[in-house]
Amino acid sequence: MTIFTRRSVLRGSLGLAAAGALARPHIANAAATTAEVWWTQGFAQEEDIAFKKLVADYQKASGNKIEDSIIPFAPLRQKEVSAITSGVVPDIMEYADFSFLPLNAWADKLVDVSDIVEPQKSQYIDTALRATYSYNNTTKKRAFYGVPMKAAGIPFHIWNSLVEKAGFKVSDIPNTWDAFLDFFMPVQDKLRAQGTRNIYAYGYQLTANGVDPAITFQGFLMAYGGKNLVTPDGKLHTDDPQVKDAAVKAIAKLTTPFKKGYVPPGVVNWNDADDNNAFHAKLIVMDFDGSLSTEVALYKKKEEYDDIVTRGMPLGNDGKEVPSPMPIFGAMIPKGAQNVTVAKEFLKYAIQPNVLNEYLKGGLGRWALPLPEIAKSDPFWFKEDPHRTAYADETLMRPTEPLYEAYNPAMADVSAEHVFCLAMLDVMTNGMTPEQAIEKAFKRAEAIFAKYPIVQA
Repeated sequence: MTIFTRRSVLRGSLGLAAAGALARPHIANAAATTAEVWWTQGFAQEEDIAFKKLVADYQKASGNKIEDSIIPFAPLRQKEVSAITSGVVPDIMEYADFSFLPLNAWADKLVDVSDIVEPQKSQYIDTALRATYSYNNTTKKRAFYGVPMKAAGIPFHIWNSLVEKAGFKVSDIPNTWDAFLDFFMPVQDKLRAQGTRNIYAYGYQLTANGVDPAITFQGFLMAYGGKNLVTPDGKLHTDDPQVKDAAVKAIAKLTTPFKKGYVPPGVVNWNDADDNNAFHAKLIVMDFDGSLSTEVALYKKKEEYDDIVTRGMPLGNDGKEVPSPMPIFGAMIPKGAQNVTVAKEFLKYAIQPNVLNEYLKGGLGRWALPLPEIAKSDPFWFKEDPHRTAYADETLMRPTEPLYEAYNPAMADVSAEHVFCLAMLDVMTNGMTPEQAIEKAFKRAEAIFAKYPIVQA
């Protein structure tokens, strides 16, 4: 094996990226040492196999040892919270929710990984960088505390066969926001008239459980022009009339179908996976849910897999593109890690463009590659599969925004309290108007944001 210095590795990996090469890179031959890694269990087995291969390739190339634990996301979240609290931490954690990174960066619990991200910065989509560039309340400045590795757009998932059974075609679906959404109510009506009893138009997450409802609300908010509820400087803009109007419209659009019987009544108790399950059971015609987990779950059932239509965000009612909210996942190094050197070496290796590309491809493309130029040069993302093509187009070629938590960790507390999810429930079950529900939600959000002053953008 050719031996390189660490600095030459970074220069070499950037050169490979620029050339679009997919050859296996070499890395520094450091002393044989061990790093402990906690990683999220994949939705499909192929994701875990791909991660194991990534680890094995690194170990072979470096001589270092990675002790990896693959853990389901809910237990991993609990395990990470306990580790940070106790101070007994691994060397690398994949963050298992959207709040963990900004909250722990704020609390100065994470190692600055700017030296890992900066050399590859030009390769990333901007949203991935903004999502991991977090504010530290001790240093009073932002830095990269997460290494971005996985991008997730929020596409729509539609059963083609149910649309056609109702007498329509997918090509009939309009491409502006309200008209697009309203299309599915007559589909339910026609299917019910044919005798299909337990069928609903939408699988919206209208619950105060899990993380999906907060993302759903952000997507609808941005569709109505409320993108600036939280701006990159970390400021909350509940006093902006356009933001307030958008929030009211978002709550109204989400809750009205529920009250009219176009959403399963059980959604108020759903968890994050329940909309996937309802979709797979053909209880709902359309779902709005992040990543390709809906499709990947049926990857080996070709007839059903091919029956799904994956579709990105329609245009806004004004005909302009609507940004998709984009969760970003990746790795962080907690303070107290025993082997930061090997942890950083592993992450530098893992995000080399060809290495990261092969890893995410091995996981069936459930997560989009946050490196657009590499993705465009690989037919896997844009030519071989219509689901991945639609997903990569929405994620890499169209406007996206990070989740608001990236701009201010206050939003993590807002989401943890389900402030906007409770606003939906106030309209659906407590008789409030959308205006009243948003007024209440905005006041609570303002109180939470007051605890997280950001003095430097």
